[in-house]
Amino acid sequence: MSQIAGSPLAVRLRRSVRRVGTMLADLLYPPRCVACGAATAEAHALCSRCWGGLAFIERPFCERLGTPFAVDIGGPLLSPAAIADPPVFGRARAVARFDGAAREMVHRLKYGDRMDLAEAMGRMMVRAGGEILAEAEVLLPVPLHRTRLFSRRFNQAAALARVVSHHAGVPWEAEALRRVKRTRPQAGLTRPQRAGNLQGAFAVPPERRVAVEGRSVVLVDDVLTTGATANAASRALLRAGARRVDVLAFARVVVGGE
Repeated sequence: MSQIAGSPLAVRLRRSVRRVGTMLADLLYPPRCVACGAATAEAHALCSRCWGGLAFIERPFCERLGTPFAVDIGGPLLSPAAIADPPVFGRARAVARFDGAAREMVHRLKYGDRMDLAEAMGRMMVRAGGEILAEAEVLLPVPLHRTRLFSRRFNQAAALARVVSHHAGVPWEAEALRRVKRTRPQAGLTRPQRAGNLQGAFAVPPERRVAVEGRSVVLVDDVLTTGATANAASRALLRAGARRVDVLAFARVVVGGE
Protein backbone atom coordinates (compact mmCIF):
# COMPACT_ATOMS: atom_id res chain seq x y z
CA MET A 1 0.00 0.00 0.00
CA SER A 2 2.83 2.40 0.90
CA GLN A 3 4.51 1.64 -2.43
CA ILE A 4 1.33 2.61 -4.31
CA ALA A 5 0.99 5.87 -2.31
CA GLY A 6 4.54 6.82 -3.23
CA SER A 7 4.40 5.79 -6.88
CA PRO A 8 4.91 8.36 -9.67
CA LEU A 9 1.25 7.96 -10.70
CA ALA A 10 0.02 8.68 -7.17
CA VAL A 11 2.26 11.74 -6.92
CA ARG A 12 0.93 13.09 -10.24
CA LEU A 13 -2.66 12.47 -9.11
CA ARG A 14 -2.09 14.37 -5.85
CA ARG A 15 -0.55 17.29 -7.74
CA SER A 16 -3.51 17.34 -10.16
CA VAL A 17 -5.97 17.37 -7.26
CA ARG A 18 -4.10 20.30 -5.65
CA ARG A 19 -4.11 22.23 -8.94
CA VAL A 20 -7.85 21.67 -9.37
CA GLY A 21 -8.42 22.73 -5.77
CA THR A 22 -6.44 25.92 -6.36
CA MET A 23 -8.39 26.70 -9.51
CA LEU A 24 -11.72 26.20 -7.72
CA ALA A 25 -10.59 28.40 -4.85
CA ASP A 26 -9.57 31.14 -7.30
CA LEU A 27 -13.01 30.97 -8.92
CA LEU A 28 -14.81 31.21 -5.60
CA TYR A 29 -12.39 33.66 -3.99
CA PRO A 30 -10.52 35.64 -6.69
CA PRO A 31 -7.04 36.85 -5.64
CA ARG A 32 -7.03 40.34 -4.16
CA CYS A 33 -4.29 42.87 -3.48
CA VAL A 34 -3.16 42.35 0.09
CA ALA A 35 -2.88 46.10 0.59
CA CYS A 36 -6.00 47.64 -0.98
CA GLY A 37 -8.19 44.70 -2.00
CA ALA A 38 -8.13 45.31 -5.76
CA ALA A 39 -8.10 42.30 -8.11
CA THR A 40 -4.70 40.72 -8.79
CA ALA A 41 -3.39 37.89 -10.94
CA GLU A 42 -2.12 35.87 -7.98
CA ALA A 43 -2.71 35.50 -4.27
CA HIS A 44 -0.57 37.27 -1.64
CA ALA A 45 0.47 39.94 -4.12
CA LEU A 46 0.13 43.68 -4.68
CA CYS A 47 -1.82 45.38 -7.44
CA SER A 48 0.07 47.62 -9.87
CA ARG A 49 -1.09 50.77 -8.05
CA CYS A 50 0.18 49.64 -4.63
CA TRP A 51 3.37 48.23 -6.16
CA GLY A 52 4.00 51.62 -7.76
CA GLY A 53 3.50 53.27 -4.36
CA LEU A 54 6.51 51.49 -2.87
CA ALA A 55 9.74 53.51 -2.84
CA PHE A 56 12.11 50.58 -3.33
CA ILE A 57 15.65 50.87 -1.99
CA GLU A 58 18.12 49.86 -4.67
CA ARG A 59 21.79 50.52 -5.28
CA PRO A 60 23.51 52.86 -4.88
CA PHE A 61 23.10 52.61 -1.10
CA CYS A 62 25.38 52.52 1.94
CA GLU A 63 26.80 49.02 2.17
CA ARG A 64 26.60 49.08 5.99
CA LEU A 65 23.37 50.95 6.77
CA GLY A 66 21.41 50.24 3.61
CA THR A 67 20.42 53.90 3.21
CA PRO A 68 20.11 55.05 -0.41
CA PHE A 69 22.31 57.63 -2.11
CA ALA A 70 20.88 60.33 -4.35
CA VAL A 71 23.49 59.76 -7.06
CA ASP A 72 25.69 56.87 -8.16
CA ILE A 73 29.39 57.70 -8.03
CA GLY A 74 30.46 54.08 -8.60
CA GLY A 75 31.85 51.32 -6.43
CA PRO A 76 30.80 50.06 -2.97
CA LEU A 77 29.96 53.07 -0.83
CA LEU A 78 29.76 53.95 2.84
CA SER A 79 27.63 56.82 4.05
CA PRO A 80 29.05 59.56 6.31
CA ALA A 81 26.83 58.22 9.10
CA ALA A 82 28.32 54.71 8.79
CA ILE A 83 31.86 56.12 8.86
CA ALA A 84 31.29 58.48 11.78
CA ASP A 85 29.26 56.03 13.90
CA PRO A 86 29.66 52.45 12.60
CA PRO A 87 26.78 50.15 13.56
CA VAL A 88 27.27 47.09 15.74
CA PHE A 89 25.73 44.91 13.01
CA GLY A 90 27.50 44.20 9.75
CA ARG A 91 25.01 45.11 7.02
CA ALA A 92 21.40 46.23 6.86
CA ARG A 93 19.04 45.72 3.95
CA ALA A 94 15.41 46.75 3.45
CA VAL A 95 12.80 46.52 0.72
CA ALA A 96 11.58 50.11 0.65
CA ARG A 97 11.57 53.47 2.36
CA PHE A 98 9.17 53.69 5.30
CA ASP A 99 6.76 55.89 3.43
CA GLY A 100 3.53 55.69 1.45
CA ALA A 101 2.44 52.14 0.69
CA ALA A 102 5.25 50.60 2.78
CA ARG A 103 4.17 52.54 5.88
CA GLU A 104 0.56 51.50 5.33
CA MET A 105 1.50 47.83 4.98
CA VAL A 106 3.61 47.87 8.13
CA HIS A 107 0.83 49.52 10.15
CA ARG A 108 -1.80 47.10 8.88
CA LEU A 109 0.36 44.11 9.74
CA LYS A 110 1.35 45.42 13.17
CA TYR A 111 -1.89 46.98 14.38
CA GLY A 112 -4.58 45.58 12.09
CA ASP A 113 -3.87 41.86 12.54
CA ARG A 114 -3.38 41.56 8.77
CA MET A 115 -1.31 38.40 8.89
CA ASP A 116 -1.92 37.87 5.16
CA LEU A 117 0.42 40.80 4.53
CA ALA A 118 3.35 38.90 6.04
CA GLU A 119 3.53 36.56 3.04
CA ALA A 120 3.84 39.36 0.47
CA MET A 121 6.20 41.42 2.64
CA GLY A 122 8.40 38.43 3.47
CA ARG A 123 8.79 37.43 -0.17
CA MET A 124 9.92 40.95 -1.05
CA MET A 125 12.39 40.83 1.85
CA VAL A 126 13.93 37.65 0.42
CA ARG A 127 14.68 39.47 -2.83
CA ALA A 128 15.99 42.60 -1.11
CA GLY A 129 18.20 40.66 1.29
CA GLY A 130 19.51 38.05 -1.13
CA GLU A 131 23.20 38.76 -0.51
CA ILE A 132 22.99 38.53 3.28
CA LEU A 133 20.57 35.60 3.24
CA ALA A 134 23.02 33.67 1.04
CA GLU A 135 25.49 33.74 3.95
CA ALA A 136 22.94 33.38 6.76
CA GLU A 137 22.83 30.31 8.98
CA VAL A 138 19.92 31.32 11.21
CA LEU A 139 17.20 33.99 11.23
CA LEU A 140 16.13 35.64 14.47
CA PRO A 141 13.11 37.95 14.73
CA VAL A 142 13.56 41.03 16.91
CA PRO A 143 11.53 39.98 19.97
CA LEU A 144 8.82 41.82 21.88
CA HIS A 145 8.76 41.96 25.66
CA ARG A 146 6.29 39.42 27.03
CA THR A 147 3.91 42.13 28.28
CA ARG A 148 3.78 43.80 24.86
CA LEU A 149 3.45 40.43 23.15
CA PHE A 150 0.46 39.66 25.39
CA SER A 151 -1.29 42.91 24.50
CA ARG A 152 -0.50 42.72 20.76
CA ARG A 153 -1.10 38.92 20.55
CA PHE A 154 1.64 38.31 17.98
CA ASN A 155 5.11 39.49 16.99
CA GLN A 156 5.11 40.92 13.46
CA ALA A 157 8.88 40.33 13.17
CA ALA A 158 8.33 36.62 13.88
CA ALA A 159 5.59 36.47 11.23
CA LEU A 160 8.01 37.94 8.69
CA ALA A 161 10.89 35.69 9.78
CA ARG A 162 8.72 32.62 9.25
CA VAL A 163 7.95 33.64 5.67
CA VAL A 164 11.55 34.60 4.88
CA SER A 165 12.75 31.29 6.31
CA HIS A 166 10.32 29.35 4.14
CA HIS A 167 11.25 31.08 0.89
CA ALA A 168 14.98 31.52 1.54
CA GLY A 169 15.57 28.07 3.01
CA VAL A 170 17.27 29.46 6.14
CA PRO A 171 16.10 28.13 9.52
CA TRP A 172 14.67 30.56 12.05
CA GLU A 173 14.63 30.49 15.84
CA ALA A 174 11.83 32.10 17.84
CA GLU A 175 13.37 31.91 21.33
CA ALA A 176 17.13 32.35 20.85
CA LEU A 177 16.93 36.11 21.42
CA ARG A 178 14.71 37.55 24.15
CA ARG A 179 13.73 41.05 25.21
CA VAL A 180 14.33 40.91 28.95
CA LYS A 181 13.70 44.57 29.73
CA ARG A 182 10.44 46.41 29.13
CA THR A 183 11.41 49.64 27.39
CA ARG A 184 9.58 52.85 26.63
CA PRO A 185 8.25 53.28 23.08
CA GLN A 186 11.05 54.60 20.87
CA ALA A 187 8.88 57.11 19.01
CA GLY A 188 9.78 60.68 19.94
CA LEU A 189 13.12 59.80 21.54
CA THR A 190 16.42 61.27 20.36
CA ARG A 191 19.16 58.95 19.10
CA PRO A 192 21.04 58.95 22.47
CA GLN A 193 17.76 58.41 24.32
CA ARG A 194 16.90 55.48 22.08
CA ALA A 195 20.26 53.86 22.78
CA GLY A 196 19.91 54.40 26.53
CA ASN A 197 16.37 53.11 26.52
CA LEU A 198 17.53 49.83 24.94
CA GLN A 199 20.63 49.26 27.05
CA GLY A 200 20.45 45.74 28.46
CA ALA A 201 17.11 45.10 26.76
CA PHE A 202 18.13 41.91 24.94
CA ALA A 203 19.74 38.65 26.02
CA VAL A 204 20.42 35.16 24.70
CA PRO A 205 19.38 32.55 27.31
CA PRO A 206 22.27 30.22 28.22
CA GLU A 207 20.33 27.20 26.98
CA ARG A 208 19.83 28.87 23.57
CA ARG A 209 23.44 29.97 22.95
CA VAL A 210 24.00 26.92 20.76
CA ALA A 211 21.62 28.48 18.22
CA VAL A 212 23.93 31.47 17.67
CA GLU A 213 27.47 30.48 18.67
CA GLY A 214 29.82 30.68 15.70
CA ARG A 215 26.95 31.31 13.30
CA SER A 216 26.06 34.04 10.83
CA VAL A 217 22.82 35.55 12.12
CA VAL A 218 20.27 37.71 10.32
CA LEU A 219 17.98 39.81 12.51
CA VAL A 220 14.52 40.23 11.01
CA ASP A 221 12.24 43.19 11.74
CA ASP A 222 9.45 45.15 10.10
CA VAL A 223 11.05 48.62 10.27
CA LEU A 224 14.60 49.85 10.74
CA THR A 225 14.61 53.40 12.11
CA THR A 226 17.80 54.77 13.69
CA GLY A 227 19.31 51.32 14.17
CA ALA A 228 19.24 51.56 17.98
CA THR A 229 17.16 48.40 18.38
CA ALA A 230 19.25 46.50 15.83
CA ASN A 231 22.47 47.63 17.55
CA ALA A 232 21.27 46.56 21.00
CA ALA A 233 20.10 43.17 19.74
CA SER A 234 23.30 42.66 17.72
CA ARG A 235 25.43 43.47 20.73
CA ALA A 236 23.67 40.76 22.77
CA LEU A 237 24.10 38.22 19.96
CA LEU A 238 27.79 38.96 19.48
CA ARG A 239 28.37 38.61 23.22
CA ALA A 240 26.66 35.22 23.01
CA GLY A 241 29.19 34.12 20.37
CA ALA A 242 27.54 34.94 17.04
CA ARG A 243 30.12 35.14 14.25
CA ARG A 244 28.40 38.08 12.58
CA VAL A 245 25.01 39.79 12.62
CA ASP A 246 23.22 41.37 9.67
CA VAL A 247 19.80 43.00 9.61
CA LEU A 248 16.88 42.54 7.20
CA ALA A 249 13.78 44.72 7.44
CA PHE A 250 10.80 45.38 5.24
CA ALA A 251 11.07 49.17 5.49
CA ARG A 252 13.84 51.64 6.29
CA VAL A 253 13.36 55.13 7.65
CA VAL A 254 15.38 57.51 5.48
CA VAL A 255 15.78 61.07 6.71
CA GLY A 256 16.93 63.57 4.10
CA GLY A 257 19.40 62.52 1.41
CA GLU A 258 22.73 60.74 1.71
